[in-house]
Amino acid sequence: MSLIVHRIGPACTVQDQGRVGYLDQGLSRSGAADLTALHEGAALLGQNPGLAALEMAGIGGEFEATKPLAIALTGAPMQASIDGAPVVWNASHHMEAGQRLVIGAATRGTYGYLHVSGGIASKAFLGSRAAHLTAKIGHTIQVGDTLPVGSGPGVTGMKLGHDDRFSGGVLRVVASFQTPLFDQATLDRFAQTEFRRGSRANRMGMQLDSAGEGFAAKGQLNILSEVITPGDIQMTGTGNPFILLPECQTTGGYPRIATVLPCDLPRAAQTPAGGSIRFQFVSLEEATVLQAAYHAGLAKLPAQIEPLVRDPHDIPDLLSYQLISGMISATD
Repeated sequence: MSLIVHRIGPACTVQDQGRVGYLDQGLSRSGAADLTALHEGAALLGQNPGLAALEMAGIGGEFEATKPLAIALTGAPMQASIDGAPVVWNASHHMEAGQRLVIGAATRGTYGYLHVSGGIASKAFLGSRAAHLTAKIGHTIQVGDTLPVGSGPGVTGMKLGHDDRFSGGVLRVVASFQTPLFDQATLDRFAQTEFRRGSRANRMGMQLDSAGEGFAAKGQLNILSEVITPGDIQMTGTGNPFILLPECQTTGGYPRIATVLPCDLPRAAQTPAGGSIRFQFVSLEEATVLQAAYHAGLAKLPAQIEPLVRDPHDIPDLLSYQLISGMISATD
């Protein structure tokens, strides 16, 4: 089975949960910008959340199934249809051979995900199928590409509720090694400031803009390069914060004022351009509890799916269904 790509957005890549264990060799994790969306798609299809999906930044494309196929759509809501009939987001659907799925622009958020039964079975490298463009691993999907699909029946006709992580909001952070380089007045101002996601953003990181002066650390020009990870908030020479994302570099010399909790990184990555962000410092103990609750929530997703009730207006072959079974009485 496979999906033929007839039209595609400019920044679509195959992503899974990324590759770990290579930070000391200069290779960051990569993987989906919104890991929650991977788990949602797996729950909808009844499969392993470690399988790869197509990550679409801002806009999707047009895809043709070569054989019957189960799909799920999660992440940033996008306009979608199968052979012209609208389909529900955050739900699983069936495609027959030859049918075409069209995914348009995001209506909220940034990253949408197309999941297939059995996962996208592209070639794995170092234990992962995740593209890592800055490391020249994998590539953006192009018109004419054929996406191989793994084996697996997949569950269709299901839907799943989701949180509103697609318009910014509060990001919980913990202190980093270099937080003490910022005086308390600067830290207080940082926590009280409303930031907006700037135009400079990709899978490496996203710039935040705010009114007023920037945020500087003492002796920041003397900081040696140290290991950095996704979620770190670096302050550039202009005092503008950057939140580092899955394809970030592995070392850096800019001071880090804080680190976003992993459970809040999907909200950070999904913040659209101009979206509002605020930061809230929490202790390491609080962060541990919040992270554990997040993982527990992911584990419960399969139990939260429910049947997708279709609108009769969207069922072209409605009259072929047996809507009433047996005899009924108008008086009983």
